[in-house]
Order: sequence, then C-alpha cells, then structure tokens
Amino acid sequence: MAAKILELGDRIASLTLVPSSGGAFEVSANGKTLHSKLDSGEWPDFEALVSQIKKLK
Repeated sequence: MAAKILELGDRIASLTLVPSSGGAFEVSANGKTLHSKLDSGEWPDFEALVSQIKKLK
C-alpha cells in the first residue's frame, strides 16, 4: 500500500509516510495528517486516501 500511495506524490507538494513498529503508520500530505493507524487503530482505506490526496492537488 505504501508504494501505491507514494506513486501519488507528484500530485501534491509534500507526501510523507512515517513507518512505525507493529505495522502502524501515518500518511501526511502538505502538512495535514490524512490517516494515523496509531490514532484510529485501523488500516487506512486505500481508495479513501487516494481521494483525499487528489483533493489536495
């Protein structure tokens, strides 16, 4: 999933994935957190992330 999200990086100014232990990670774009598994306890919905990233363009 991380590789597919990073492929969208050319759509926005700054896309960051922050890996963590236990499979948790955060997805941030242009300084805004789009998903935090640490906060939600859930894996992100890929299509929802793609939609959020496209809206930031």
